[in-house]
Amino acid sequence: MLLSCLLIISLSQAQQKAVTETGEEVILFDDGTWEYKNGEHIEETEIPTNSKKFEKDENSTFLLKSTKFNVGFWLNPKIWSFKKSTDNPDSEYELQLKGGDLYGIIISEKVHIPLETMKSIALENGKSVAPDLKIVKEEYRTVNGFKVLLLQMNGTMQGIKVSYYSYYFSNTNGTVQFVTYTSQNLIDSYSSEIEKLLNGFVELN
Repeated sequence: MLLSCLLIISLSQAQQKAVTETGEEVILFDDGTWEYKNGEHIEETEIPTNSKKFEKDENSTFLLKSTKFNVGFWLNPKIWSFKKSTDNPDSEYELQLKGGDLYGIIISEKVHIPLETMKSIALENGKSVAPDLKIVKEEYRTVNGFKVLLLQMNGTMQGIKVSYYSYYFSNTNGTVQFVTYTSQNLIDSYSSEIEKLLNGFVELN
């Protein structure tokens, strides 16, 4: 099984600070930029917005609820298996496509950070494990009426070419990373199931 902790963000209790997986402290800014605590500033490029409205698939009939804040994840229980995550306290659930090599992980934090900042931190953390990691697709989407950030990142980890296709969301109650991953040679064949799973994301009242 591929490592599922590549994109885990380790956040400090303060809203304007975060820690990468390599232990380096970064400072977050409301305009979507950030810098290392030692002063190196990282500029953000503009992220396009997809005008399409994305909605839950009709076959996604099971609602998996976060225990940390008000979000949920509709999925098709006939094709997806899931379990509570035990390896990381910030990771709530691990998922796997039944009979397939497609995986998912749901990472939740009670800390609210700007959605624009997620891109930089996800990429920086990922590079600690896959140094050649690159963003190959990025856009904002409206999913079931709520704004999310989509990132697809490709890289090489322990000789395996992997692709991560993920949604990121933040509100005043917390932050969530809804991550799917597989090998790069399989990502296209799994694209339909990935989209159906991710588009089950909802904010709950």
